[in-house]
Amino acid sequence: MSKPVVAIAGRPNVGKSQLFNKILGKQISIVQDEPGITRDRIYSECVWSGKKCLLVDTGGIEEDEGDAVKSMSQSQVRRALEEADLILFVVSAVDGLTPDDEEIANIIRRLKKPVMIVANKADNPKLEDSAYEFMSLGFGVPFCVSALHGISVADLMDEFFKQIEYNPEDDKDEPSESFPKITLAGRQNVGKSSILNALCDDERSIVSNVAGTTRDNVESLVSIGGRNFLVTDTSGLRRKGKIDEKVEYYSAIRTFHAIEESECVILVLNAEDGILNQDLRVAEQIQKANKASLIIVNKWDTVVSKCKNKQEVLDQKKKWTEEIKSIIYFLNYSPILFTSAKEGTGFGALYPEVSKVLSEYHKRIDTPIINRIFREAQEMRPAPSFKGKQLNIFYACQTGEAPPKFTIKVNSNKLIHFSYRRYLENYLRKTLGFIGSPVVFNFKNNKEEM
Repeated sequence: MSKPVVAIAGRPNVGKSQLFNKILGKQISIVQDEPGITRDRIYSECVWSGKKCLLVDTGGIEEDEGDAVKSMSQSQVRRALEEADLILFVVSAVDGLTPDDEEIANIIRRLKKPVMIVANKADNPKLEDSAYEFMSLGFGVPFCVSALHGISVADLMDEFFKQIEYNPEDDKDEPSESFPKITLAGRQNVGKSSILNALCDDERSIVSNVAGTTRDNVESLVSIGGRNFLVTDTSGLRRKGKIDEKVEYYSAIRTFHAIEESECVILVLNAEDGILNQDLRVAEQIQKANKASLIIVNKWDTVVSKCKNKQEVLDQKKKWTEEIKSIIYFLNYSPILFTSAKEGTGFGALYPEVSKVLSEYHKRIDTPIINRIFREAQEMRPAPSFKGKQLNIFYACQTGEAPPKFTIKVNSNKLIHFSYRRYLENYLRKTLGFIGSPVVFNFKNNKEEM
């Protein structure tokens, strides 16, 4: 990474994620008055007075006590601290100096990195005065802030930007809004984080068989086939009855928001389980958001291991494809890939498929061609009459892209039956493709303006 990296670290529940969100001016990390909420390391670009850095929110540093997920979370923290140019060591002015703070100070000290100690929750002068006890940790005078109320956060930003080197020339190859945004979406434990790690060739997300390991969205710049993409790993969705915690609720909201913000959504299914109701919920959200999409059937190695020969593997692929197109019929235009993130197989086709659906999502067609296609469709299969009236298409043109939008002038839009709309869409796709992309029809009466 060429931008300087500033990592926020400390024990659980001192307000690291709250400070992260306050500095960025938006809600990115999940904030809950409960330790252990943040597990992955969460990156976001921070801009202040014309300078930039990558700000990293980390999970709380604590003993893993044999907990596998907690152990991986601690690994994520260590990786974030090792790559940091500056560490913001957050402590609680309310709690005062604790033995855990002293243990964390020993860990950070061994890294030999620049450190600023930040005493959070300093909401009044009395707490600010008591915060001087943190000087005994050896990182200088503590910087007192209240992330909750925004007290002295701007001053903190002024100070930490003074301590890091920033070169505007380093921004040229960094992530920007021009990179296509891809979201990995699906229910819990289908292997989204494993897929992201396979694409990054790095342990960017925590991977565990424990459902619900990823809670925040994790965004990474990924090079696929020599082209850069911003790929977001989302937290998986549970059954509606299971979303009874605020954490799960906000994780679901962030998943839906990531889908809304992306250009292409990769729906990840689990080959071990088949298609479940939660898969349909995510698929419906993709359709509702009108995003380009493709479908990955992950953990395909578990299916292959049960097959005796190549023909049985092909038969299983055919069976899965038919089930997907039957059950998730409203995304039947989406390409289907079979992968094993565990074994790193099946990803060779991912770049061409992603590039294809993005190209189709932004495709524009000349008006004469569109008019010819709709005229042919109507001639081959006229619309059924309704109350003695026949639908007549006068004119059609493309009026938008991402997704492709078509305005169609007719004698009466009340004569459009959903089955004939579907026929026109199928004919359009048969002729022009639009693989992996939704298409939007807007029928208008002939006398209406475009």
